[in-house]
Amino acid sequence: MTARLILSAFEGVPTVRAGDDLAGIVLSSAATSGVTLADGDIVVVAQKIVSKAEGRFARLRHVEPSPEARKIAMHTGKDPRVAELILRESTEVVRMRPGVIITAHRLGFVMANAGIDASNVEDGQEEEIVLLLPENPDESASRLRQQLQARAHVDVAVIINDSFGRAWRLGTIGTAIGVSGLPALLDLRGSPDRTGRRLQVTEVGVADEVAGAASLLMGQAAEGRPIVHVRGFPYPRREGNAAELVRPREEDLFR
Repeated sequence: MTARLILSAFEGVPTVRAGDDLAGIVLSSAATSGVTLADGDIVVVAQKIVSKAEGRFARLRHVEPSPEARKIAMHTGKDPRVAELILRESTEVVRMRPGVIITAHRLGFVMANAGIDASNVEDGQEEEIVLLLPENPDESASRLRQQLQARAHVDVAVIINDSFGRAWRLGTIGTAIGVSGLPALLDLRGSPDRTGRRLQVTEVGVADEVAGAASLLMGQAAEGRPIVHVRGFPYPRREGNAAELVRPREEDLFR
Protein backbone atom coordinates (compact mmCIF):
# COMPACT_ATOMS: atom_id res chain seq x y z
CA MET A 1 0.00 0.00 0.00
CA THR A 2 1.38 3.41 -1.01
CA ALA A 3 1.80 5.92 1.79
CA ARG A 4 0.61 9.32 0.59
CA LEU A 5 0.10 12.64 2.36
CA ILE A 6 -1.69 15.27 0.27
CA LEU A 7 -1.56 18.95 1.18
CA SER A 8 -3.26 21.84 -0.59
CA ALA A 9 -3.50 25.50 0.33
CA PHE A 10 -6.98 26.99 0.15
CA GLU A 11 -7.49 29.88 -2.24
CA GLY A 12 -9.74 32.89 -1.80
CA VAL A 13 -9.06 33.44 1.91
CA PRO A 14 -10.10 37.02 2.69
CA THR A 15 -8.36 39.42 5.05
CA VAL A 16 -9.50 38.35 8.50
CA ARG A 17 -10.82 40.93 10.95
CA ALA A 18 -11.73 40.79 14.62
CA GLY A 19 -14.98 38.90 15.13
CA ASP A 20 -14.94 37.15 11.75
CA ASP A 21 -16.48 33.70 11.40
CA LEU A 22 -13.37 31.56 10.97
CA ALA A 23 -15.27 28.32 10.37
CA GLY A 24 -17.28 30.02 7.65
CA ILE A 25 -14.07 31.31 6.07
CA VAL A 26 -12.57 27.79 6.10
CA LEU A 27 -15.64 26.25 4.47
CA SER A 28 -16.01 29.02 1.89
CA SER A 29 -12.33 28.82 0.97
CA ALA A 30 -12.56 25.02 0.73
CA ALA A 31 -15.44 25.37 -1.74
CA THR A 32 -13.54 27.97 -3.76
CA SER A 33 -10.58 25.59 -3.90
CA GLY A 34 -12.70 22.62 -4.97
CA VAL A 35 -12.08 20.70 -1.74
CA THR A 36 -14.77 18.73 0.08
CA LEU A 37 -13.78 18.03 3.67
CA ALA A 38 -13.91 14.38 4.71
CA ASP A 39 -13.56 12.41 7.93
CA GLY A 40 -9.93 12.14 8.95
CA ASP A 41 -8.79 15.30 7.17
CA ILE A 42 -6.75 17.96 8.94
CA VAL A 43 -7.22 21.70 8.59
CA VAL A 44 -4.09 23.69 9.44
CA VAL A 45 -4.74 27.34 10.19
CA ALA A 46 -2.12 30.04 10.61
CA GLN A 47 -1.95 31.54 14.09
CA LYS A 48 -2.18 35.02 12.66
CA ILE A 49 -5.72 34.68 11.33
CA VAL A 50 -6.88 32.98 14.53
CA SER A 51 -5.46 35.84 16.60
CA LYS A 52 -7.06 38.37 14.26
CA ALA A 53 -10.48 36.72 14.43
CA GLU A 54 -10.21 36.65 18.22
CA GLY A 55 -9.27 40.32 18.35
CA ARG A 56 -5.85 39.77 19.92
CA PHE A 57 -4.59 43.20 18.87
CA ALA A 58 -2.65 45.52 21.16
CA ARG A 59 -2.47 49.26 20.42
CA LEU A 60 0.92 50.49 21.47
CA ARG A 61 -0.36 53.94 22.39
CA HIS A 62 -2.25 52.30 25.24
CA VAL A 63 0.83 50.50 26.64
CA GLU A 64 2.83 52.06 29.48
CA PRO A 65 6.26 50.43 29.76
CA SER A 66 7.45 49.34 33.19
CA PRO A 67 11.00 50.09 34.40
CA GLU A 68 11.96 46.48 33.61
CA ALA A 69 10.58 46.82 30.07
CA ARG A 70 12.55 50.03 29.54
CA LYS A 71 15.73 48.31 30.71
CA ILE A 72 15.16 45.37 28.37
CA ALA A 73 14.40 47.76 25.51
CA MET A 74 17.71 49.55 26.03
CA HIS A 75 19.56 46.22 25.92
CA THR A 76 17.77 44.83 22.86
CA GLY A 77 16.79 47.88 20.85
CA LYS A 78 13.13 46.93 21.10
CA ASP A 79 10.31 49.44 21.43
CA PRO A 80 9.76 49.71 25.22
CA ARG A 81 6.03 49.23 24.71
CA VAL A 82 6.61 45.99 22.82
CA ALA A 83 9.02 44.87 25.54
CA GLU A 84 6.27 45.51 28.08
CA LEU A 85 3.80 43.37 26.13
CA ILE A 86 6.40 40.60 25.86
CA LEU A 87 6.82 40.63 29.64
CA ARG A 88 3.05 40.54 30.17
CA GLU A 89 2.72 37.51 27.89
CA SER A 90 5.64 35.62 29.46
CA THR A 91 6.63 33.92 32.68
CA GLU A 92 10.40 34.13 32.19
CA VAL A 93 12.96 35.94 30.07
CA VAL A 94 15.31 33.16 28.94
CA ARG A 95 17.84 35.05 26.79
CA MET A 96 18.28 38.50 25.26
CA ARG A 97 20.40 40.04 22.55
CA PRO A 98 19.95 43.05 20.25
CA GLY A 99 16.79 42.55 18.24
CA VAL A 100 15.36 39.54 20.06
CA ILE A 101 14.02 38.51 23.43
CA ILE A 102 13.61 34.77 24.07
CA THR A 103 10.92 34.11 26.64
CA ALA A 104 8.94 31.31 28.18
CA HIS A 105 5.43 32.23 27.08
CA ARG A 106 2.64 31.84 29.63
CA LEU A 107 1.43 28.88 27.50
CA GLY A 108 4.77 27.13 28.05
CA PHE A 109 6.34 27.75 24.64
CA VAL A 110 9.94 28.98 24.60
CA MET A 111 9.93 31.43 21.73
CA ALA A 112 11.14 34.76 20.39
CA ASN A 113 9.34 37.90 21.55
CA ALA A 114 6.45 35.92 23.10
CA GLY A 115 5.06 35.42 19.59
CA ILE A 116 4.19 39.12 19.28
CA ASP A 117 4.25 40.25 15.67
CA ALA A 118 3.54 43.39 13.63
CA SER A 119 3.82 41.94 10.11
CA ASN A 120 0.67 41.60 7.99
CA VAL A 121 -1.44 43.30 10.66
CA GLU A 122 -3.72 45.30 8.39
CA ASP A 123 -5.60 46.90 11.27
CA GLY A 124 -2.37 48.64 12.23
CA GLN A 125 -1.90 50.68 9.06
CA GLU A 126 -3.17 53.88 10.66
CA GLU A 127 -1.64 53.39 14.11
CA GLU A 128 0.94 51.16 15.77
CA ILE A 129 -0.69 47.81 16.47
CA VAL A 130 0.82 44.40 17.19
CA LEU A 131 -0.76 40.97 17.32
CA LEU A 132 -0.58 38.58 20.29
CA LEU A 133 -0.98 34.80 20.29
CA PRO A 134 -4.49 33.44 20.91
CA GLU A 135 -5.43 33.39 24.58
CA ASN A 136 -5.63 29.57 24.50
CA PRO A 137 -4.71 28.04 21.11
CA ASP A 138 -5.82 24.52 22.08
CA GLU A 139 -9.26 25.86 22.95
CA SER A 140 -9.30 27.85 19.71
CA ALA A 141 -8.49 24.70 17.72
CA SER A 142 -11.17 22.71 19.58
CA ARG A 143 -13.78 25.40 19.02
CA LEU A 144 -13.02 25.65 15.29
CA ARG A 145 -13.14 21.87 14.98
CA GLN A 146 -16.55 21.69 16.67
CA GLN A 147 -17.90 24.41 14.38
CA LEU A 148 -16.65 22.62 11.28
CA GLN A 149 -18.18 19.34 12.47
CA ALA A 150 -21.51 21.02 13.12
CA ARG A 151 -21.68 22.72 9.72
CA ALA A 152 -19.93 20.27 7.40
CA HIS A 153 -20.88 17.07 9.28
CA VAL A 154 -17.35 15.67 9.07
CA ASP A 155 -14.84 14.67 11.73
CA VAL A 156 -11.76 16.72 10.90
CA ALA A 157 -8.80 17.64 13.07
CA VAL A 158 -7.47 21.17 13.45
CA ILE A 159 -3.93 22.45 13.94
CA ILE A 160 -3.01 26.08 14.57
CA ASN A 161 0.56 26.69 13.48
CA ASP A 162 3.10 29.43 14.03
CA SER A 163 6.74 29.97 13.02
CA PHE A 164 9.29 29.08 15.70
CA GLY A 165 13.05 29.22 15.80
CA ARG A 166 14.97 26.41 17.49
CA ALA A 167 17.82 26.51 19.97
CA TRP A 168 20.06 24.16 17.98
CA ARG A 169 19.16 25.00 14.35
CA LEU A 170 19.02 28.11 12.17
CA GLY A 171 15.76 29.18 10.56
CA THR A 172 12.14 29.12 11.60
CA ILE A 173 9.79 26.20 11.06
CA GLY A 174 6.04 25.73 11.25
CA THR A 175 5.11 24.55 14.75
CA ALA A 176 1.80 23.44 16.26
CA ILE A 177 0.61 25.76 19.02
CA GLY A 178 -2.99 24.51 19.03
CA VAL A 179 -4.27 21.00 18.31
CA SER A 180 -7.63 19.25 18.36
CA GLY A 181 -8.62 15.85 17.01
CA LEU A 182 -5.25 14.14 16.59
CA PRO A 183 -2.22 13.28 18.73
CA ALA A 184 0.28 16.09 19.05
CA LEU A 185 2.90 13.72 20.45
CA LEU A 186 3.08 10.10 19.28
CA ASP A 187 4.65 7.70 21.78
CA LEU A 188 6.34 4.84 19.94
CA ARG A 189 8.17 3.44 22.96
CA GLY A 190 7.73 -0.33 23.05
CA SER A 191 6.98 -0.59 19.34
CA PRO A 192 9.25 -2.94 17.34
CA ASP A 193 11.60 -1.65 14.68
CA ARG A 194 12.22 -3.62 11.45
CA THR A 195 14.57 -5.98 13.26
CA GLY A 196 12.14 -6.62 16.11
CA ARG A 197 14.04 -4.47 18.60
CA ARG A 198 11.73 -2.53 20.91
CA LEU A 199 12.05 1.25 20.72
CA GLN A 200 13.13 2.72 24.04
CA VAL A 201 12.84 6.52 23.80
CA THR A 202 11.13 7.38 20.51
CA GLU A 203 8.42 10.03 20.68
CA VAL A 204 7.38 11.87 17.52
CA GLY A 205 5.97 15.40 17.41
CA VAL A 206 3.54 14.52 14.65
CA ALA A 207 1.50 17.73 14.99
CA ASP A 208 4.69 19.73 14.49
CA GLU A 209 5.53 17.63 11.43
CA VAL A 210 2.16 18.40 9.88
CA ALA A 211 2.45 22.08 10.85
CA GLY A 212 5.89 22.26 9.24
CA ALA A 213 4.65 20.66 6.02
CA ALA A 214 1.70 23.07 5.88
CA SER A 215 4.04 26.00 6.44
CA LEU A 216 5.75 25.22 3.13
CA LEU A 217 2.51 26.10 1.34
CA MET A 218 1.50 28.97 3.61
CA GLY A 219 4.76 30.85 3.09
CA GLN A 220 6.18 33.52 5.39
CA ALA A 221 5.53 36.86 3.68
CA ALA A 222 2.84 38.06 1.26
CA GLU A 223 1.58 34.72 -0.04
CA GLY A 224 -1.88 35.01 1.54
CA ARG A 225 -2.40 31.25 2.03
CA PRO A 226 -3.15 30.87 5.76
CA ILE A 227 -5.29 27.70 5.53
CA VAL A 228 -3.97 24.31 4.39
CA HIS A 229 -5.92 21.09 3.90
CA VAL A 230 -4.19 17.80 4.72
CA ARG A 231 -5.36 14.31 3.75
CA GLY A 232 -3.69 10.97 4.48
CA PHE A 233 -2.46 11.41 8.08
CA PRO A 234 -0.75 8.04 8.61
CA TYR A 235 -1.33 7.52 12.34
CA PRO A 236 -4.36 6.59 14.45
CA ARG A 237 -6.43 9.55 15.57
CA ARG A 238 -7.13 10.45 19.20
CA GLU A 239 -7.87 13.56 21.16
CA GLY A 240 -4.73 15.59 21.68
CA ASN A 241 -3.49 19.09 22.33
CA ALA A 242 -0.37 21.15 21.78
CA ALA A 243 0.32 21.22 25.51
CA GLU A 244 1.61 17.64 25.08
CA LEU A 245 4.57 19.05 23.17
CA VAL A 246 5.81 21.44 25.85
CA ARG A 247 8.95 20.03 27.46
CA PRO A 248 8.89 20.35 31.26
CA ARG A 249 11.39 22.93 32.47
CA GLU A 250 13.27 20.38 34.58
CA GLU A 251 13.95 18.37 31.40
CA ASP A 252 15.04 21.41 29.35
CA LEU A 253 18.82 21.11 28.92
CA PHE A 254 18.96 24.51 27.18
CA ARG A 255 17.72 26.41 30.22
